[in-house]
Formats: sequence, structure tokens, C-alpha cells
Amino acid sequence: MDDITALILDDHAAFRRGFARLDDARDPAELLAVWEALALHLDIHAEAEEAILYPHLVRHGDDGAEETEDAIGDHNKIRDAVAESKLHEVGSDAWWAAVWRARRENSEHLAEEEDEALPDFRRHASVELRAELGQRWLTFYGEHKNGRNLAFRDKDPEQYVQDHR
Repeated sequence: MDDITALILDDHAAFRRGFARLDDARDPAELLAVWEALALHLDIHAEAEEAILYPHLVRHGDDGAEETEDAIGDHNKIRDAVAESKLHEVGSDAWWAAVWRARRENSEHLAEEEDEALPDFRRHASVELRAELGQRWLTFYGEHKNGRNLAFRDKDPEQYVQDHR
């Protein structure tokens, strides 16, 4: 059985590798190939967490509401930076500024999630729930391959928490 927290950590490792690949990319075609895949994965991951993990953390964690509100705000910042990058020529200064903003926001988010939200969730969620959510996570990725039927829109963090309490 796949534990949702392990699947999330797998994605986090993939993000770190993806940003490292950008460091090694040498021309616009290579930058675009790396960034398009990474940006899409960032967007899908945020939607998956918002659909599967955070509705449970809000109700079960010691600091679940606060951690969830913070995470939704982080996702918005990452989504906004990804969207901004699409408005600029790949490799341009404006494009790099948006990509670096996404990288910074993502790095901060991963650290907070790994040090706070995921440990809080693991302390309060049963092994069975974590496995059930892991299965839902895998199904979500299969149902939304390449972002199919996902809007990638910002959410109001406070409203999200209220809606999921």
C-alpha cells in the first residue's frame, strides 16, 4: 500500500531534480522541455494536495487549519509564478525571474510541508487512512494525466479552510 505522505515526498524529490535540470539546461529548447514538464507537475501536485491531503489535515492536525491555510497560499504563489513564466520568452530575464520565483516559493513550501504539515498529519492519521488517500492520490494522477480537467486557479486560503472544516 502506498502512503500518501510517501507519494508526496516522491513528488518533492522530483521537483528538486527538475529545478536542478534547469540549472544544467543550455539552450531555450532544453529550458522549455524541462520547464514545461516541471511546471505542469507543480500545478497538478498542488491540485492533488488540495483535493486529497489538506481536507483531512484541516480536521485532524494539531495545527491543521493554520498549516492548510499557509499551504494554499503557497500553492497560489507557485501557480502565479508558473503562469507568469508563460507570458515571457523562454530564457529571457522576465522568464527567469518568474521561474526563480516559482523555485523559491516551492522550496519554502516543501520545507514547511516536510517539517510541519506532513509530520502533523502522520501523527494523527491512521495507517489505513494514509493508504486510502495514497490510492486516491494515484487515481487522481491517472484521471488528470497532463492536467486534464484541472483549472489551476488560485483559491482563497481562509475560505478553503472554512469549506473543509
